Amino acid sequence: MTPSADDLLSRLKLQGAVPGHVAVIMDGNGRWAQRRNLPRTAGHQAGMASVRGLTEAGIQAGVSTLTIFAFSQENWQRPQEEVDALMALLQHYVATQSAELTAQGVRVRVLGDRSPLSAHALKAVEFVESETEQGRVLALNICISYGARAELTRAARLLSEEVAAGRLAPADIDEARFAERLYTAPWGDPDLLIRTSGEFRLSNFLLWQLAYAEFYVTPVLWPDFSREHFFEALLDYQRRDRRFGRVVNE
Repeated sequence: MTPSADDLLSRLKLQGAVPGHVAVIMDGNGRWAQRRNLPRTAGHQAGMASVRGLTEAGIQAGVSTLTIFAFSQENWQRPQEEVDALMALLQHYVATQSAELTAQGVRVRVLGDRSPLSAHALKAVEFVESETEQGRVLALNICISYGARAELTRAARLLSEEVAAGRLAPADIDEARFAERLYTAPWGDPDLLIRTSGEFRLSNFLLWQLAYAEFYVTPVLWPDFSREHFFEALLDYQRRDRRFGRVVNE
């Protein structure tokens, strides 16, 4: 008999600490739709419901930060019809979920390059950030128009500007100072990366931050990803031996 979400949650709490910061590559919306002879946009719509479930599951499990990959910089190259539908979904998510997110104590931040966003999409982003800014239960970072290489380039540029202005000496640049210029600086590095749809690649997501994260790949397509699947990933994480490159004496 397959354990229920409540059973899995009980096991999680019995086994000890859960990852504080979980990153998720939400993959498989298009394939989900294709298998049902539906347009790709239907897959994205179904995937939005999974985001809501993930947020609720994160709160139940005691995760403090979720960072999800919603729209990459490369996604701007998709057909305009699909891009427009994704931006409309962003606005719909904000309109329908902001009040509930606020009530749940979720603080939303959108990470990425905002310059290509339409005026309506940018307004939605700024609204949800403002509405949820008092949230202290869960930090929900939504990566939109995001690319890790661009993020690293941006961090290097910020540091070089400080050096050029005389506010920083080149010798003072270390890993800590570099990390402070990343979008994720306030929340630290993820402990666990979950990728759905069975693909084993990072897809230009959090290349610096995932250096020592544990990876969990599931064949489940994102619209089918449930609370049970999330709790199973956390249980798998609890069984890991995290060494961070060190040798642990037996």
